[in-house]
Amino acid sequence: MHSFTPDDDRTLRALATMCLERLAMEAPLDCPRTPEELATEVGQTVTSTGIGSDEALRLWRDVLGPACLSVDHRRYLSFIPSAPTKAAAGFDMVVGATSVYSGSWLEGSGAVYAENQALRWLSDLAGMPHEAGGAFVQGGTIGNLSALVAARESARHRRGGSRPARWAVCITEETHSSVKHALRTVMDVDAIEVPGDDRGRLTGANLRTAVEALPPDVRDGIFAVVATAGTTNLGIVDDIAGIAEVAGEFGWWLHVDGAYGGAGLAAPSVRDLFAGVEHADSFIVDPHKWLFAPFDACALVYRDPVQARAAHTQHASYLDPVNVEGEWNPSDFAIQLTRRARGLPFWFSLAVHGTDAYTDAIEHTLDVTRAGADLIRDRDHVRLLVEPELSVLVFERVGWDAGDYAAWSSRTLVDQVGFVTPTKHAGQVCTRFAVVNPLTTADDLALLLDSMA
Repeated sequence: MHSFTPDDDRTLRALATMCLERLAMEAPLDCPRTPEELATEVGQTVTSTGIGSDEALRLWRDVLGPACLSVDHRRYLSFIPSAPTKAAAGFDMVVGATSVYSGSWLEGSGAVYAENQALRWLSDLAGMPHEAGGAFVQGGTIGNLSALVAARESARHRRGGSRPARWAVCITEETHSSVKHALRTVMDVDAIEVPGDDRGRLTGANLRTAVEALPPDVRDGIFAVVATAGTTNLGIVDDIAGIAEVAGEFGWWLHVDGAYGGAGLAAPSVRDLFAGVEHADSFIVDPHKWLFAPFDACALVYRDPVQARAAHTQHASYLDPVNVEGEWNPSDFAIQLTRRARGLPFWFSLAVHGTDAYTDAIEHTLDVTRAGADLIRDRDHVRLLVEPELSVLVFERVGWDAGDYAAWSSRTLVDQVGFVTPTKHAGQVCTRFAVVNPLTTADDLALLLDSMA
């Protein structure tokens, strides 16, 4: 299997052609299939003797691939889509083909050096100090978890190793579900949910009021607060400056979850929304969301990487050759050891296109979002529920219930018009557009809005 044969040459050339054709075309939306349909059309593929490259390629090209939605379709507007540049997607093939291991400087110094330049740009956007740094991890879930583990270890160290009755972190209702899951299920830490303001933002004033009302033993266990720089559902940025002030007074770690919205730091038109992010002890942003990289990549940055290294460096005799003082090992900064060089496609695209192109692309999606808000205001059958801050539009179709939204969502996907799913705001079923693809136009949004009439 590991020697290069004429059959390998033919297979790999076919794969390369398939990749080039996919990158050159307008992304198809495609549609999911049922398990029964796939079982009938595909059958058993893993056998003792193999099915051969021609059949495996055919099944992927004709059946399995089209059963996966294309997240880079310009009218894929659900969840938080992804729209990688051609340079980023292309270099992802290189990363896979070259078998780069980038958990340590010893084994992947070139990859780590390049990734760190991309992290430096993000750190500068956030106003982090020169010594700030971190690593690219799988996604926001791992980034948030890793940062909060470092935060707890830092708090434990400050307390001289003593523990409170219960550790706790302050969040709000709009905090991403991955943070809540990490705290309650993985870390066994209490999540203190602070009421948001009328826009759902966590504010410094609300945080202070909520904390001062807590029993002393509960307040004693708080070691961090999580601010969100662009909530997934509404695209709202918390009052980071106000939260930072309160966190500083109480000596808490401030973590900023910018998985989706952190890309807005590169856009002058919304940069002021992120005031205070420069005070964060840790910060994440997912380039595979609004920074045009392929899945999966989360940039995790620490103000003081020494604290993160103390929490995450793994020790074993076989690791002694990589645990060298002064070398930058990405595995020292997160819940990971084995690590793909997942930041390289993002770095390559940045290096190819320059950061100004990223600013222009993000500003374009913001312009389309603002145009979409105007389109909603101009139509009687839909109503804007939240004034957009970033690139998310939350709105209702007047008179519809949950069944109507579900039927419309299914119909638009079956008809290959777009992919838009229902959500809720203030307990009300509604829907939303998440615009992160520079190919999405106001006409695309108008087409979907008019299909609801």
